[in-house]
Amino acid sequence: MKQKLKVAVLMGGVSAERLVSLKSGRAVARALRQAGHEVLPYDVKEQALPELKSIRPDVVFVALHGAWGEDGSVQKLLEKMALPYTGSGPKASRFGMNKLASKRLFIRHSVPTTDYLILPGSKNATAAAEQLELFGYPVICKPICSGSSLGVRIARSEEELPAALQAAREHSDAVLVERYVSGRELTVGILQGRALPVVEMRVAREFFDYRAKYEDAETDYITPVALLPTIYRKVHDAALRAYQALGCRHMARVDMIYGYDGRLAVLEVNTIPGLTPRSLLPMAAAEEGIELEDLCNRLVLAAFQEGQAGRLQKMTA
Repeated sequence: MKQKLKVAVLMGGVSAERLVSLKSGRAVARALRQAGHEVLPYDVKEQALPELKSIRPDVVFVALHGAWGEDGSVQKLLEKMALPYTGSGPKASRFGMNKLASKRLFIRHSVPTTDYLILPGSKNATAAAEQLELFGYPVICKPICSGSSLGVRIARSEEELPAALQAAREHSDAVLVERYVSGRELTVGILQGRALPVVEMRVAREFFDYRAKYEDAETDYITPVALLPTIYRKVHDAALRAYQALGCRHMARVDMIYGYDGRLAVLEVNTIPGLTPRSLLPMAAAEEGIELEDLCNRLVLAAFQEGQAGRLQKMTA
């Protein structure tokens, strides 16, 4: 017999990824209704969740992307309210959202990643160009804290650097600059500590940017992926080590590049990946026969059971 729970689904939010989050949240709400749960959709429009105090759901499903929803802020608030929720905790969420923090953890835990520099907001394009002489071009410029590839630009020459830095600084003051790696773009979904089948993204654009993810009909998603078994295992191992390095739980999506030079580089860990039927984590799960309804149900039950265990531990302490 299926366990019926009252589940509040948080979606929308106040970040630049609001529209993507609404799509995820609506898909999750439909899936959980199909799984037999009582679903309470909650469109978050400000940095507060006052109604949840009176609703008292059994579980909160966090389908928020971007700042405030994915950076640990909501997670802290839910923990203060003693409400079980899906996804990573405040610390892992903060690490996942901050590309510099992620990089440092990758290096500490021997997760393969790209060479990088940090350019603070005080560094103008001329000074940045001097520092980047160590790298050579092309380079890829990214906001320190942003998702969905917003503000990410490639600079193929010193002349293109000012525009790339400006695009990144629209989303964060400091900019992460990585050595550009040409290769195959791969992603690995992690579900409850287990790596799902690898998905390859083949795009008609320079890289897997916002338009390639959400707008371009020419973007192809390939699974199963044609990789040598030894490379496939390395991809899975790198994804799991990145997930563990940040301290994630329940789910994540690990993006990486398998360079044409044969080297593997983890780019980032997305602690709340897209959750529509066309999103990458559900796509990988479906390859193993786990449809969206089952995927969302598993996440809800994991959060509920952990919440119950936590309450019992407090009662017996």
